[in-house]
Amino acid sequence: MSYLFESFTGWKSYCEEHKITLPESVIEYEIDQKSGDADQIKTGILQAFVVMKDAVKTGLEEDMTSRSGMINNGAKKVYNHPLAVLSPEFQQLISRALAAKEVNSCMGRVVAAPTAGASGILPGVLVTLQDIHGLNDEQIVEGLLVGAGIALIIEEKASLAGAVGGCQAETGSAAAMAAGAIVHCLGGDTDQVFNAVAVTIQCMLGLVCDPVAGLVEVPCVVRNASAAAIAFSSSQIALANVNAVIPVDECVEAMGEIGSSMESRYKETAMGGLAATLTGQGIAEKVLIKDIEILPDEELDE
Repeated sequence: MSYLFESFTGWKSYCEEHKITLPESVIEYEIDQKSGDADQIKTGILQAFVVMKDAVKTGLEEDMTSRSGMINNGAKKVYNHPLAVLSPEFQQLISRALAAKEVNSCMGRVVAAPTAGASGILPGVLVTLQDIHGLNDEQIVEGLLVGAGIALIIEEKASLAGAVGGCQAETGSAAAMAAGAIVHCLGGDTDQVFNAVAVTIQCMLGLVCDPVAGLVEVPCVVRNASAAAIAFSSSQIALANVNAVIPVDECVEAMGEIGSSMESRYKETAMGGLAATLTGQGIAEKVLIKDIEILPDEELDE
């Protein structure tokens, strides 16, 4: 019987008791839940990473203009800008996270990790991590397996859905997955992996889901970039053994409590926050008119 990912404390105890690694425990779980074998699971994870890399490449090379007009090749503008605010690597991280998420907003192919609304974070983080540290695909696959285990626990103790817990549940969870993956890929131990998750969640708590015009574009795309940056800062903190103070399980429980008490207008309804601003409402009205205008005549007659 594999571990059922009920808590981070339980996950660590299970791995220590059975003398297995975090990724191995996730593979055990996948085998129990969906059959197959370890090689098949790793192959599937690698295929997901290939799609992530393709999304980054597509977003940086092809036209990324959404029907609403709110998305207009932002990733390429950041990637090609002559001034790097911090470093070329940071510029690449931000542009890659933007790129993959813009592909989603423009109806391209992405990996929902854990959701489509947060689909730029892991690609931006892992492609950049692999590039900087020369990691092989097998190491990245292990990182993704660790991220999957993190997501399973967050789903159990809180939520991964913006409609349930706000944007903290989507981009916050993706950033936590990415931070844990970074630490594992760079040789961190279990405590450091979980500490990175705790720090990340602390940074993302309370973030509302307020998509302008009900579309997963603004502010969703730029939040993917900022969440990718938070994942790296959290992993740097954790690798230096700076304690998050509040244990990771309690951080996730806090996320769940905040999500349950958050008003519905801040949970993917497009009724609050940025969506409720004058500009947001104006964009929503224009998008609605545009959608009506492109409907075929026979649909309008019904």
